Amino acid sequence: MITAIVLIDCATDSIPEVAETLAALPGVSEVYSTAGHVDLIAIIRVRQFEQIAEVIAGSISKVPGVISTESHIAFRAYSQHDLEEAFAIGLPETD
Repeated sequence: MITAIVLIDCATDSIPEVAETLAALPGVSEVYSTAGHVDLIAIIRVRQFEQIAEVIAGSISKVPGVISTESHIAFRAYSQHDLEEAFAIGLPETD
C-alpha cells in the first residue's frame, strides 16, 4: 500500500463541503480539517504509484473550492497502530 499525505488550501467559506467531497473520492482514506498553514490534510492510500496522480491531479485538484495542494509520499511507517488495526479480524485479544 502506498500512502501520500496531501496538504490542501481551499476557499475558507467552503472547507466543510470540500472536506466531505474529498472524503468520498476513491483512494482518499481520511480527511482532516486543521489549524495552521493549510486548511485540510488528506491521507491517500493506493496500490500503485500511478494511482497517486489519478487521485491528486485527477480528482482532488479538480474539486471546486480547492486552491492548491502539496503532496508528500510516505516511504516507511513507524507506527504499528495502523498495521494492527488493518489486520484485526474482530477476535478478542488473549494473553
